[in-house]
Amino acid sequence: MQGFLPSLAVLFAVQLAGEAVTRGLGVAFPGPVLGFAVLALVLWRAPRLRPVVEPAAIGILRYLSLLFVPAAVGVIDQAPLLAREGVAIVAAMAISTWVAMAVTALVFRAVARRMGLGEES
Repeated sequence: MQGFLPSLAVLFAVQLAGEAVTRGLGVAFPGPVLGFAVLALVLWRAPRLRPVVEPAAIGILRYLSLLFVPAAVGVIDQAPLLAREGVAIVAAMAISTWVAMAVTALVFRAVARRMGLGEES
């Protein structure tokens, strides 16, 4: 089991690598998301590497709720905009959620039908 700082360094290196790839390729995709997706794939294929990142991951997850504070401050900072456009924002969120759920259900049904997993009585 490694210490916290080396583990944190690995997580930062993964984030930096993802950022470098997305910026280098000019892709409009969050670099940290790409880096951590690659990390997830590496850990899935080589679970013995888990102890390398575990100390920092556990430490970060322990205080995950604190990471939501900046988002809450941003919402409060945008209170005038939310007062003006709140109904439109809520409507857009509700409609997009409904559309995403409907499309997911339709795709699931199509895949299940194609795989022969249809409803059986």
